[in-house]
Amino acid sequence: MTSASPKPELVHKSNNHFPATLRDVAEFAGVSIKTVSRVVNHQNEISEATRQRVQAAINQLGYRPNVLARSLIHQRSKTLGVIAWGIDYYGPSRTVVGIEQEANELGYSLFLCLVNHPTDDHEQILDTLISRRVDGIIWAIPEVGDNHDWIQTNHLDQLPPIVFLSMAARPGISVVSVDNRNGAKQAVQHLLQKGRRKIGIITGPMAWWEARERYAGWQEALGEAGLEASLSQVVNSDDWSAMNGERGMRTLLAQAPEVDAVFASSDQIALGAMGIAHQLGRHVPQELAIVGFDNTPEAAFFWPPLTTIYQQLVDVGRIAVKNLHEMILIRQSQNEPLPPSFTMLKPELIIRASSSI
Repeated sequence: MTSASPKPELVHKSNNHFPATLRDVAEFAGVSIKTVSRVVNHQNEISEATRQRVQAAINQLGYRPNVLARSLIHQRSKTLGVIAWGIDYYGPSRTVVGIEQEANELGYSLFLCLVNHPTDDHEQILDTLISRRVDGIIWAIPEVGDNHDWIQTNHLDQLPPIVFLSMAARPGISVVSVDNRNGAKQAVQHLLQKGRRKIGIITGPMAWWEARERYAGWQEALGEAGLEASLSQVVNSDDWSAMNGERGMRTLLAQAPEVDAVFASSDQIALGAMGIAHQLGRHVPQELAIVGFDNTPEAAFFWPPLTTIYQQLVDVGRIAVKNLHEMILIRQSQNEPLPPSFTMLKPELIIRASSSI
């Protein structure tokens, strides 16, 4: 069969920006609507020559599949809801980048809901996402205080599949997190290997699960080395900022002047701490080694360059989408939930000059 000449009314329709339909493409290519549908849906029941003819018609008419119509037919919106906080900060923004990358590869659109504070009420946000008919939800709000107490398995059964990020494992809940405790242990063990014995810590805000895990890793590493985790070597921060790093370092050196190393619970805290160390004449790393946590892009350009813990936050986002995709497919094909999974990513120690002479 030879390709039919373009019908004038079809060319006119295309040139005037009316959306072409399956019927238009079928008439243009001289095939059935069913054949066009098979090409659009990448099915294999047609010859390569026919596929090429249909694809040429699609290209010339500028046909685009009607995503809304297809979602109604397949009962899938191909949209994921993402509830997030803090994407103006490095860590949360990298996680959202990973979510977007994997969602795009799997053919999902994202509906992003941002909250002003991790403890904001979740009910209205969930109602919005459900009304948007999202196929699944990624809860990218960190565990702070009791803001995750609403999570109950009997409640989640009434909702689209959900994957939670940055929280402790819970029975019946799918979670993807970084092993913050292991990262902190790596940082302290590195300092111990460098001969440091009076290792202080400037924590993050202790209402946060990540901050508590990093504090626990500091404690465990010292305990396993037979060293006391003295409270005089601990300063708690109200947030993760460089300003609190400055305040924390001043307080730590005042109450424990003998410290020879500091584990800062974020790179920003480490930045503020290093500035105060310089002001007070404590040479880094000769007199005072410092290790941060995050491996922000600027960490390599601190002076001296900062030893830190690298979190694979883009991978956290990508794995969350992969897991959610599997949950969606299982629920739709079997009408029953996928067994929950807990994924814990091990971070990596990046050694630079702030801890090594």
